[in-house]
Amino acid sequence: MMKVGFIGIGLMGLPMARNILKTGYNLKAFNRSQNKAEALKEFGAEITTSINDAVKDSDIIITMLTDDTAINEVMDSSNFLENLKSSATVIDMSSVKPTTATRYGNNFKSKNIKYLDAPVSGGTIGAEEASLAIMVGGEQDVFNESYDVLKTMGNPTLVGPVGSGQVSKLANQIIVGLTIGAVAEAITLCEKAGANPDKMIKALSGGWADSKILQTHGKRMIDKDFTPKGRTSVHLKDMNNILECANSHNTYLPISNLVKEMYKTLVENGHGETDHSSLYKEIERMNKK
Repeated sequence: MMKVGFIGIGLMGLPMARNILKTGYNLKAFNRSQNKAEALKEFGAEITTSINDAVKDSDIIITMLTDDTAINEVMDSSNFLENLKSSATVIDMSSVKPTTATRYGNNFKSKNIKYLDAPVSGGTIGAEEASLAIMVGGEQDVFNESYDVLKTMGNPTLVGPVGSGQVSKLANQIIVGLTIGAVAEAITLCEKAGANPDKMIKALSGGWADSKILQTHGKRMIDKDFTPKGRTSVHLKDMNNILECANSHNTYLPISNLVKEMYKTLVENGHGETDHSSLYKEIERMNKK
């Protein structure tokens, strides 16, 4: 059975690593604040105190970190690079820029290390239920070798060469961000015009406008419960990455641009740590002018 090293035991990383362990893999876990990783002990994980230990002797090293800065800190460190064995595969499941994925893909290839970028969608619920959408960029044979490990966390699909997983994640975040905006406007209209927004959601169930976002994020907006599941500040990062990627391909995305500005204002007004469904609050603010 392959040995897995898992770096980044946060809101997503913890249930993802737990699902790998449940399937019988040996897993070494590393997190900067070690207490977060300790929760994996009861599932049979070895808790390591350094990146060196997590990487050493691992066949697959999975990283699940916040952003490009966090990934650069790990993947550019000598502790990481010098302890990779030559047959290892690095799978970055964080959401980073496609250019970051391509850079590491090329860097590892020159050292005969295999690499996949494999960002996910489905949030903490998907991570817990092992039903994450896993968008993978890389070579077919590397994907085939890693498939069984990825499958323990959700549904992996190879979408193209290295970097394509991250492009797919950006496409995912366009749809999520824009749909949250649409749902927020729909609920606002119901509230202003005297229709019951709860009943509206029920009425739309099964129709063309129905979606997970309508059902879950719509409920959060009605309840005014913006406890973070996916943070606004993270979605702003995604919207910025979407537009940067589009600009590098001379592509204009007008609606993404609008939603990015709304998230930017939301963060500037102190809502960075709330759930991304709090885009509703930005529409509320605009209506109070």
